Amino acid sequence: MELKGKSAIVTGGTRGIGRAVALMLAKEGCNVAINYRKSDKEAKELVREIKAMKRDALAVKADVSNFEDARKMWDKALKKFGRIDILVNNAGINWDGVIWKMSEEQFDTVISTNLKGCFNYNKLAANHFKNQRYGKIVNISSINGIRGKFAQTNYSASKGGEIALTKALAKELGKFNINVNCLCPGMVMTEMAANIPQEFLDKAVDETVLGRIAHPDDVANVVVFLCSDKSRHITGEVIKVDGGQYI
Repeated sequence: MELKGKSAIVTGGTRGIGRAVALMLAKEGCNVAINYRKSDKEAKELVREIKAMKRDALAVKADVSNFEDARKMWDKALKKFGRIDILVNNAGINWDGVIWKMSEEQFDTVISTNLKGCFNYNKLAANHFKNQRYGKIVNISSINGIRGKFAQTNYSASKGGEIALTKALAKELGKFNINVNCLCPGMVMTEMAANIPQEFLDKAVDETVLGRIAHPDDVANVVVFLCSDKSRHITGEVIKVDGGQYI
């Protein structure tokens, strides 16, 4: 097991990529604390699944865009596990629309959740990991943060911001033996993708060179690698997990 004895926080951990990451980390020996907003039932079920692997688990209902919520969640995880070694910043939303129809609320909500939420947890991780001189941070962005996407100025801006934040933070934390990297998935078959019209899913498949949409485990496998010591000399990287959707 790559991560035996380590402890992780995964934001947005009850569904899709976050859930796959939490389970994969636990499979590799990690204790896992997950953050969620609404899905109490899914959170309790995930905790049961992780504990069934003989790992410790914690679910905390918290708003990632609220720093005080984030701090309380971090403190609860630290108290339960004794230490935290890994942060996977996955929580994110979209609220699409062309910019001339986009409301200020649409823009602010997406930026607050995706980008400020990333800042909140990365700040907490930086303070903690710096003192213990070890840590792994993986921020989940999107290929749309690199290329931009029609009707997603808010989402693309937030995800592009995560990429820039990752690179700057890697420079700040490298001397403390902390790795900070960013993953940019393409289309992934999550609950969010399931609500997308079939014609748009087909278009996403056509954009790839592998001819398929990713499964959440395809992303989780790369996260585990970046959280392991096999990646000890990789930091500040932006890694696409998109089947060649954006080359």
